[in-house]
Parts: sequence; C-alpha cells; structure tokens
Amino acid sequence: MKLPPSAFGCPLDSLLRILSGPWTIYILCRLHNNGETRFGELKRQMPGISSKMLTERLRMLEQAEIIFRKQKSTVPPQVTYGLTKEGRELTTILDQLNTVAYRWQARNQRNGQSKAMK
Repeated sequence: MKLPPSAFGCPLDSLLRILSGPWTIYILCRLHNNGETRFGELKRQMPGISSKMLTERLRMLEQAEIIFRKQKSTVPPQVTYGLTKEGRELTTILDQLNTVAYRWQARNQRNGQSKAMK
C-alpha cells in the first residue's frame, strides 16, 4: 500500500488522511457491497457526487493501492473499479466501525426516547 507521507511520521495519520476525504468511505462501502463496479454505476449509486469528485477520489484510492482500475479496450472504454487485498482488509475494519456506529445510534435513540417520556 502506498500511503502519502505524514508530517508526523505516523502511518495511521497517512491512512486517515486518505479515508477522511469526501465520499471516500461511501465509495469503499459501495465497492465492498457490490464488488467490481463500473464508473457510471458508482456515480448513479451516489446522488450528489460530481464526475470530477468521483474521478478524484477513485484516482487517490487507486494511487494508495486500496482499489484497482481495470479498463477494457472497447468503444467507449469500459472502466471497472474494485477493492484490492488491502482494500478488502480495510473494509473489514470499516464493518466493525459501522457496527459500533449503529450500536451508538440505537443507544442515542433509546436515550432520546426515555428523556422524551419524562
């Protein structure tokens, strides 16, 4: 995996800089849930993202070797994106974070309901 250099010499800082970019987590989740996906389909699955932003995020993830890009020589070119081994490893961790987020959300909703009942 190719991480950008960290001003602090910390690999976690480098990884979090990649993941904290706009739309990045959502792109990884889409590829994790749907497998290899073409550019146009990814764009349709993410209402509100511009083609420019999607291209930028995909290039950054490809450069970090978190995703791969496969292009077929057709007219028009058929470009497909998918997770690399490192990307799949990362989504395992993201799944765990997602589980915690749902648990916290449910706890907050329960706490909000019990406060409303008082």
